[in-house]
Amino acid sequence: MDMLERQANSDFVRGRIDLCLPALQAAFSNLWRTEPQREMTIAFLVLLHQIMRASVPLMQRAAERCDQLQATDKPAALLGGYYRQHISEELHHDTWALEDLKAAGCDPERILSITPSVEVARLVGTQYYWVHHHHPLMLLGYIAVLEAFPPADSKIDEIRDGSGLPDSTFRTLRIHGDLDPTHSAEIDQTFNTLPLDQKHLEMVGLSVLHSCDALAASVRALRPLDLFSGSTSG
Repeated sequence: MDMLERQANSDFVRGRIDLCLPALQAAFSNLWRTEPQREMTIAFLVLLHQIMRASVPLMQRAAERCDQLQATDKPAALLGGYYRQHISEELHHDTWALEDLKAAGCDPERILSITPSVEVARLVGTQYYWVHHHHPLMLLGYIAVLEAFPPADSKIDEIRDGSGLPDSTFRTLRIHGDLDPTHSAEIDQTFNTLPLDQKHLEMVGLSVLHSCDALAASVRALRPLDLFSGSTSG
């Protein structure tokens, strides 16, 4: 496979993500129009925490599967290193997100006691199944989706001002806004390095489309959360 053909790997993935943009944009547009904005913003940040806390365990399992397959599977042999490097980049982000919510006045124990929605379970849990029972490459499609929409500082400022929450609440979100473009470029490079055939691309495409759909559904399912210390609602 020559360089031009390998470049088409990342083009294929980005094309699948572009197909999902209207549904994702609609879900987020509706979110930021929903009142009360403070409680909806808290719900969104809790959702981010729920997704983030699964990231490292998912990649650890994917790296283990790559090790199991590497002797007979060229993409798996190359993918293990990517997952281990990305684990080091994502460590403790879920802890930071919980600290940000605590800084906003939310009770961490109440946050951790919330049962994640079926939409979140479908978003994350599908990847566990595919990694364990099919191929760890599919997780790369999921990661590509999560890294594809870095929040701009101006948008974070708008959310902060609309919610009335302190700027410290958005520390981790701003960090991701800074890091995600670099991570997306690394994902593109990884896709273009891997020797993928049509079957591999179809697997990644399925993961991308599912991840976008489940992420949009997770956002649409959000309801106001009042998790501030001393509050009895939410």
